[in-house]
Amino acid sequence: MDNNIFTVKDLHFAYGKQNVLTGLNLTLHEGAITTLIGANGCGKSTLFNLMTKNLRPDRGEILLKEENIAEIKLKEFAKQVSIVHQYNTAPTDLTVEKLVSYGRTPYHTMGLSPDAKEDEEKVQWAMEITHTLKHRQKPVSELSGGQKQRVWIAMALAQDTKVLFLDEPTTYLDIRYQLQILQLIRNLNREYGITIVMVLHDINQSLYYSDEIVAMKDGKMIAQGLPEEIITSELVQSVYGVTLNISSVDGKPFVIPV
Repeated sequence: MDNNIFTVKDLHFAYGKQNVLTGLNLTLHEGAITTLIGANGCGKSTLFNLMTKNLRPDRGEILLKEENIAEIKLKEFAKQVSIVHQYNTAPTDLTVEKLVSYGRTPYHTMGLSPDAKEDEEKVQWAMEITHTLKHRQKPVSELSGGQKQRVWIAMALAQDTKVLFLDEPTTYLDIRYQLQILQLIRNLNREYGITIVMVLHDINQSLYYSDEIVAMKDGKMIAQGLPEEIITSELVQSVYGVTLNISSVDGKPFVIPV
């Protein structure tokens, strides 16, 4: 994890008079699964939205491979970074295949594709990888929550980027679908070399499925590193305000939530 892909420098952001991020600095590494953790209101979702160009910082800069993302046009940014947001909606009659095909939009000019064959191949691949191909003709509205999440991930994969951002991708899913989605994310990283940056609510899932953890509190990063190196009872107390014991599962820390 020596290659930096995102660098955040002296980042400040406020909603009105309420400061959310205050002088935040961090570096994200290419080829890793990095998860942002922290209590509600710590600023992790705001950081996510700043890094994906949904918000603009009040001060500071975010670099993607040494280029300030503020200077990158959205269409070009979408060829490098794909995003799955926490809340997604689609028209009730929109089919899975059609939704996934929207991931090719950054490569179109005036609504037209310069390479329809490549578009078809990328869409097919994205559905195969996410195991949504069998649903290609179904309306997205007819799918279960876990199946829908796979479709949204497939649309992001059809963009053919090397970086994938996911904002709480397991929210509202039962435990079976949560684990399936997390295993899919890990496979995308391990098998296809996609750099993953995600926000997760469940601390133990964060620790087990991440290469690196970024712990946030009060708009600042207070720890970053390998889960087994930085997660302690003291850090959990600092981040979440509770005292919990730490055990180990497969060599990674496990927080006992009782």
